[in-house]
Amino acid sequence: MKSTDLALYTATANASARVVIRRYSTSFGWASRLLPESMRDHIARIYALVRIADELVDGPAEAAGVDRETRAAMLDDLEGETERALSRGFSTNLVVHAFAMTARAHGIGMDLCRPFFASMRRDLDVSVFDEAELDEYIHGSAEVVGLMCLAVFEAGAARDRSERERLQEGARRLGAAFQKVNFLRDFAGDHDDLGRTYLPAAAPTSPAPALTDETKSEAIASIRQDLREADGAIPLLDPACRPAVWAARAMFGELTDRLESTAASALMTNRVRVPDPVKARILVRALAMKARP
Repeated sequence: MKSTDLALYTATANASARVVIRRYSTSFGWASRLLPESMRDHIARIYALVRIADELVDGPAEAAGVDRETRAAMLDDLEGETERALSRGFSTNLVVHAFAMTARAHGIGMDLCRPFFASMRRDLDVSVFDEAELDEYIHGSAEVVGLMCLAVFEAGAARDRSERERLQEGARRLGAAFQKVNFLRDFAGDHDDLGRTYLPAAAPTSPAPALTDETKSEAIASIRQDLREADGAIPLLDPACRPAVWAARAMFGELTDRLESTAASALMTNRVRVPDPVKARILVRALAMKARP
């Protein structure tokens, strides 16, 4: 294969990742557009792999008639193909190929990928989580994704140990906050459509899950603590990526406010969202940040 052929293949793989983030993402996709194009493509590649794995264990594969055992085998195959692509620098799966290009360029290895696939695997079997299981799940499904994005943002940066640790903790906590927000806003769909209850204090009872205002308040408090910890790290980020990270954090902060003001009983039947005009105002502020020298 000539180098020009590989460049075309990789460009095509990159285009496929862009399609995934554009079709599936709203808040995350909007915020990522604030990144420099080089960073934006890498974040799209990470998002695309995460999304196709999530779709494999969630509704689309099951709706296509793929049973649990086959989905488990397909997830194993996807993890194996990811590992092989990290080693070889090539995959016949365009999304995996695109992710591998980003991972190899930024030192993202299987130490971050394995926990992610382990959490996806849990979604095939676990319907209720205790606190320890939930912490492990959040680490694999969200915190490692934050660390992958941080690897892109920090490419070539010179950091002392203290700054590096603060940034890593901030990335983990921001990812955790995003995931916990999704647990609350997707509570009805997770329980009714997927048979899952992620919040330990809201274990299913008959005939409905016991999501109470107290349980919701505990989750909100945890989200706010994660966001406070993440806020301390955002100013350390390179100015090129700071507005995008701030915008994503602001959108999920807005979601947190709306979840807090929504009764638990309403969350059991409705999905809270941020209206597009509010998202637009956040993005305008982020663009102003980006324009400042």
